[in-house]
Amino acid sequence: MNNTITCDICFHRCRLSEGQTGFCHARRNEDGQNIPLNYGRLTSLALDPIEKKPLYHFYPGSKIVSVGSFGCNLACPYCQNVEISLADKRDIPDTESYTPEELVTICKKYEPDGNIGIAFTYNEPLINHEFILDTARLLKLEGLKTILVTNGNASRAVLDKLGPYVDAMNIDLKSYDRDYYEHVLHGSFAATTDFIERALNYAHIEVTTLIIPGENDTVDEMRAIASYLSDLIKRSGKDIPLHISRFFPRSQYADRQPTPVATIYNLVDIAKVYLPHVYPGNC
Repeated sequence: MNNTITCDICFHRCRLSEGQTGFCHARRNEDGQNIPLNYGRLTSLALDPIEKKPLYHFYPGSKIVSVGSFGCNLACPYCQNVEISLADKRDIPDTESYTPEELVTICKKYEPDGNIGIAFTYNEPLINHEFILDTARLLKLEGLKTILVTNGNASRAVLDKLGPYVDAMNIDLKSYDRDYYEHVLHGSFAATTDFIERALNYAHIEVTTLIIPGENDTVDEMRAIASYLSDLIKRSGKDIPLHISRFFPRSQYADRQPTPVATIYNLVDIAKVYLPHVYPGNC
């Protein structure tokens, strides 16, 4: 009996034989079923200012319970959370298991401190969309918010399942170069832009671009990103704040220099020609 399956969570569409784990290190073929290995398994849990996500135009001044698991469907060589994203193929980290009900109880406990819900962040959350959906349904019943911090490389089917239960997202637009997405990040530019455009139908969207010196730090590329978002704002009628964030040495890029602060502010000025709301990050 052939139990080979095709994972449809993202553009990789991994073909998985029995017992095989996909590119993301977080989904496996078990008896012909596409099983999330990280369901309810958290590596991180913290109460953060919502601006740290970063979300500047969604309940500013509030707090959000931020949770992360493990796994990622990209392989960014500069990953800031490499221990849990597993982009460099490390072993699965230590985790603690939570049910959706337990997470919602924690969330409600922090309401007096200004908490408005849960942000799924730190690793790529959408590879474990089942756990997010189960939790988000409960959060909605309690009048609490669900936030995603994502690379936007999930399938339309995943987004459409979660969309009605998600209130806000910060989505990475890591470059405007299709070849860079494919060959450096092992991602998909087309999947990312499609995700951003479709996500606007469901939630408040803000976008982040991390600036890597010598890779995506040119004026021309920032003009392309800002022009794309400006056109999307006009077509959708939705505001899309852009966060231009500073890189710090990490992972395979640990021997590089941080992005100069002057570069970030120059690119912010360029983007402001096209966009009403542009913010520097990590400066």
